[in-house]
Amino acid sequence: MSFRYAAGINKPGFNPLAAQGLAYNLFGWGRNDAGQLGLGNATQYNSPMQVGALTTWLSIAGGYRFSEAIQSNGTIWSWGINVQGQLGLGNTTYYSSPKQIGALTAWSKSYSGFNHTLAIKTDGTLWSWGRNVEGQLGVGDITVRSSPTQVGALTTWSKICGGSSFSLSITTSGSLWSWGDNSHGQLGLGDISNRNVPVQVGALTDWLVVSCGNYHSTSVKTNGTLWTWGRNNQGQLGLGNTTSYSSPKQVGALTNWLTVTSGPNVSLALKTDGTLWAWGWNAQGQLGLGNTTSYSSPKQVGALTTWSKISIAQQALAIKTDGTIWSWGMNAQGQLGLGNTTYYSSPKQIGSSTTWLLISASGRSSLALG
Repeated sequence: MSFRYAAGINKPGFNPLAAQGLAYNLFGWGRNDAGQLGLGNATQYNSPMQVGALTTWLSIAGGYRFSEAIQSNGTIWSWGINVQGQLGLGNTTYYSSPKQIGALTAWSKSYSGFNHTLAIKTDGTLWSWGRNVEGQLGVGDITVRSSPTQVGALTTWSKICGGSSFSLSITTSGSLWSWGDNSHGQLGLGDISNRNVPVQVGALTDWLVVSCGNYHSTSVKTNGTLWTWGRNNQGQLGLGNTTSYSSPKQVGALTNWLTVTSGPNVSLALKTDGTLWAWGWNAQGQLGLGNTTSYSSPKQVGALTTWSKISIAQQALAIKTDGTIWSWGMNAQGQLGLGNTTYYSSPKQIGSSTTWLLISASGRSSLALG
């Protein structure tokens, strides 16, 4: 799902782009039936299209047929489908152009799950809204919220992700917390019981990066080890089998993993040497390995050592250190941004720009900042 920063656990609300005074243009392409591209219409596009004329976008998060973004002034915006209140606008009206959520200028990070949204403010508090049938909002009940609602009272939330109906978060101290649907053990709590408030995963405080797939979870620790848990029917845990696990399991013994991202039954990861690795479901070529064979252990994508950012749904997006953007996998609605609807099982460059910075792959739509 959405991109997350890979470098370190920072103080609450710290945004490395904001710290550098950076902000960018927003682009969208692919499926747009609910206006999730933010272009003011419901037209499908198979090449990147700029969303408005603003150059002040700082972060992006794509959910299933809806999108969230934060501007450099700390405001948060949303658009697309809104049947579960996932846009946070206090209603269930669809919007095909970005709409500001409230008037606050204190938003730092956001993440869109399947039908719910999580966001962190600059004071380190965590907020959620949208679908809540499985308790994925973490607010102690299963009531849908169409406006941001604070999750507990902690002010130390740092990293967040949302899956199909569950959520994970890391605090500034490095502890890992989970809540929501747990039907496949994706909360990592050693059982399959749902939770409607955050529960700590073990007692360790060395979690660095976390990512939510549909029903599985992946993480990198501060020592560079890679861990996975949850559903494993397609080998998406990377453990060499198809057994599901309800507690975190280490993938191999390597200590050079940098970041990881998860999609529907699939995972991508980067190592510190700039190599790209993939495993899990591969029916649409989303592993980028030049075939449609699924793998239950990490496989290197090509031989390049210049990969920098990654995001995956049924399509994969990646940015190289030279600022170019690449895509592969499912392309039925132009979500690869290559000007066609042809599927590709190996990375293909989108255009010739070298100024891409952030990416978000979600339900047959893609977003990017550049």
